[in-house]
Amino acid sequence: MTKEYNFSNENEIINQIIREETKDYNIEFRERLLMFAVDIIKFLFTIPRIPEYNVLRYQLSKAGSSVGANYEESQSSSYKEFGQKTRISLREANESKFWLRVIDKLKIGDRKKLDYLMIEAEEISRILGSIVSKVDKKLKSVNR
Repeated sequence: MTKEYNFSNENEIINQIIREETKDYNIEFRERLLMFAVDIIKFLFTIPRIPEYNVLRYQLSKAGSSVGANYEESQSSSYKEFGQKTRISLREANESKFWLRVIDKLKIGDRKKLDYLMIEAEEISRILGSIVSKVDKKLKSVNR
């Protein structure tokens, strides 16, 4: 038998999961995602202006900015949509990690900024992955 879902608690549940997953960080998560996008764009200026690198600049700028954009969109969604949009943010964070690794292997761009972005992308992916996992568990418990 399917349980009734209490939609009035959705925002509180979402906020509780976010607080729990980001409690160890000194910056609010949405601001952190915004700064990640800005830092990616600033880093891209350090990549040599060679036509072969244009795809790297394009793909990384799209993926890096989509992490925060999708997460922002998730904030005004139902609980189920929140989970879906957060999952998209996770995919974009993972794609950002891929492009950062490609740049790392090519040994281009500002090394210090690249190292920072690789660590930041990994941490963001872990936070988003944990949020998605908890949302999935909560949705499964409601649908039992």
